[in-house]
Amino acid sequence: MSSFLMMDLRLAARSLRRNPNRTLVAVLTVAMGIIAFLLAGGFIEWIFQSMREATIRWQLGHVQIVRPGYMVKGVADPYRFLLPATSPEFETIQQANGVVSVAQRLAFSGLLSHGDSTVSFIGEGVEPEREVAISDDINLRSGKKLSRSDEKAALLGEGLAKNLGVEPGDDIVLLVTTASGGPNAIEIKVAGIFFTASKEFDDNALRLPIELARKLMRVDGATSWVVLLDRTEQTKATVEHLREVLPTESFQVIPWTDLADFYNKTVLLYSKQINLMKYIIATLILLTISNTQTMSVLERTTEIGTIMAIGQRRSRVLSTFLVEGVLIGVIGGVVGVSAGWLLATIISVVGIPMPPAPGMTTGFTAEILVTSGMAIDAFVLALVTTLLASTLPAGRASRMNIVDALRFNQ
Repeated sequence: MSSFLMMDLRLAARSLRRNPNRTLVAVLTVAMGIIAFLLAGGFIEWIFQSMREATIRWQLGHVQIVRPGYMVKGVADPYRFLLPATSPEFETIQQANGVVSVAQRLAFSGLLSHGDSTVSFIGEGVEPEREVAISDDINLRSGKKLSRSDEKAALLGEGLAKNLGVEPGDDIVLLVTTASGGPNAIEIKVAGIFFTASKEFDDNALRLPIELARKLMRVDGATSWVVLLDRTEQTKATVEHLREVLPTESFQVIPWTDLADFYNKTVLLYSKQINLMKYIIATLILLTISNTQTMSVLERTTEIGTIMAIGQRRSRVLSTFLVEGVLIGVIGGVVGVSAGWLLATIISVVGIPMPPAPGMTTGFTAEILVTSGMAIDAFVLALVTTLLASTLPAGRASRMNIVDALRFNQ
């Protein structure tokens, strides 16, 4: 079997060298299709990765621990689902493999005033020392970040600060309804103004030290514990581990993927577009290689008749043309993957200036991320499409009538 395969490979290589121009066009067609697939797919993959890490590091963390039922009923009454300020379970989470930091957060909302202006806000009490690692993707537009748990200051989202007309150093008043239903207010300074990848978040977000938030809301504890891991790929394993070690009647472990609705919908949308592009590229390769192989069969009709007349089996004729198609796919795939990876590297070094995306306020410099999975997928695409494209011409060649083939062009 192996000797027959080697013979077919040698014959296929010789046949492809007969008409180098046509072979070159076929190989370049495959390679260009693969390059287009890798560059477009790599750009989307980079967008996915950047959006994923931004979602994790400016808001959600990798894992959130809450009381059971908080995600369903906590919006209306978050203080029925408070986690304790100190507990052995918190220490258990900190000691889990891959955990970089665990921070407590207290969600609250109210009205924010400055001068004659008053706007609503959605706030979070945070632990500044622990949030340094978790929220490192939050960018300051001006001012400084929170540094101490006892600091009487707040960070405002850029949109919220613009609506209120404040700058770092200005005094603002927070008016809230406490957990017991009474009013409470506090005057603090604006420490800094931040922006993230989400304009909607920046238009409403406010952060202040959790101790100050607890005094303001007159509660103890937190509404959630936010966990940051070494690597995002560890999320699933960490969630499974925490669900095993934490009592389910007291704690609910939620991965970031269950909370990132916008990210999930964006990935679904762009993934469908990439699949559509894959089908288009596959169709172009199929048509080009099928045409190339058909021309090859027509030019070699007399030769095909001769080899069958001297006893060559039709299956051998079929396999010869199939191997030619596969060889074109292999060469085109290798060239395409190599060139695509090189171009992606060069473009990533230079960068692609991008305007602000929908929902964002600032532009960014994009790159192209070609993963090993994408490279394998592209090579398989080249191989499968060229093999399929060769099937019809190869079948036609193997079914030729010997006498008609010998008389061809006579």
